Amino acid sequence: MSIEPFRLDVPQAELDDLWARLDLTRWPDELPGVGWAYGVPLAYLQDLTQYWRHEYDWRAAEARLNEWEQFTTTIDGARVHFAHVRSPEPDATPLLITHGWPGSIVEFEQIAGPLTDPRRYGGEPADAFHLVIPSIPGFTLSGPTRETGWEGKRVARAFAELMQRLGYDRYGVQGGDWGSWISRELGRIHPDRVIGVHLNLIPGAGATSEPTEEELAELTAAERERTWASWRRFQAWTKDSQGYAELQATRPQTLAYALTDSPVGQLAWIAEKFEEWSDGPIDRDHLLTNVTLYWLTGTAGSSARIYYERAHAPYYGRPIEPSSTPTALADFAQENFIPLRHIAERTNNLVRWTHFPHGGHFAALEHPDLLAADIRAFFRELAG
Repeated sequence: MSIEPFRLDVPQAELDDLWARLDLTRWPDELPGVGWAYGVPLAYLQDLTQYWRHEYDWRAAEARLNEWEQFTTTIDGARVHFAHVRSPEPDATPLLITHGWPGSIVEFEQIAGPLTDPRRYGGEPADAFHLVIPSIPGFTLSGPTRETGWEGKRVARAFAELMQRLGYDRYGVQGGDWGSWISRELGRIHPDRVIGVHLNLIPGAGATSEPTEEELAELTAAERERTWASWRRFQAWTKDSQGYAELQATRPQTLAYALTDSPVGQLAWIAEKFEEWSDGPIDRDHLLTNVTLYWLTGTAGSSARIYYERAHAPYYGRPIEPSSTPTALADFAQENFIPLRHIAERTNNLVRWTHFPHGGHFAALEHPDLLAADIRAFFRELAG
């Protein structure tokens, strides 16, 4: 149960190996005029690789991450890495914030300051948080995992244990992507500990089958329109966008050989999602720091395994179990799925729903100010 200090200090030999591999990249051919339809365009990836090799500064990124206090501990047989960013405000609310795939703790660099020290950013000291930012077991600095079974529910139990070890008996949780799944599960299994669940993606709330007349009859005209939009976006997703998930849920080991051996392969696998899932450009240094963490830790395969473990868990395909913990959604318009409140309310205790007309999957990178403000507002409301 010991908690050990951690500091990023990548050996230069590992960076030299990365650069040598980038220099020796064997590039594929490409069909003319197809843009992104077949995947990452050759010219885009060559330009990004050139920048990664000759201009991107890992040591600067490493130094920024080391500004956070970081630690490791072993929970349920897995190494768990986390940053613990304490607020200068002594009465700050503990908040566990969790990333997803293909993300990492790098996503939260821009919101950590406003959340932990709102006074410095023109906010109210009462809105301050002590942040606990873990790397999911199997992902980057918490990987690789060494045994099967690390799906979302097991991760949630591990994070509950982490918060207990840190002495936080009552705390909030926040997340998107896998972080939303884990955060919601934490609120479901520990309503006695979790004050509130703030999400920027809500699991299982979109239309996954064609709306029926019975369902639509109970909705307003605006809700019916949104339901049809949710169904159309889901259809587009299943046709063109879910191949990565199917592969990671069925053959993560086979995929791991390619991505662990080729840094450009790892770059393409992640960069495609940052481009496709965001509503506007994301800073390439943030992207490359994220990719470099996956590369240096060799966790392409172990991070993919969470998809396999969920798809092969006994509960997979069954109805979502209800949660009684107060829950908020920051609904960014260009998220991969359009959530429907009448579905989300069946299994979530929704007390706040904020729609933002812009923004996509990576809210903490795309609109950090909006996300931080919504997190603060939600927990302020819960405090009364």
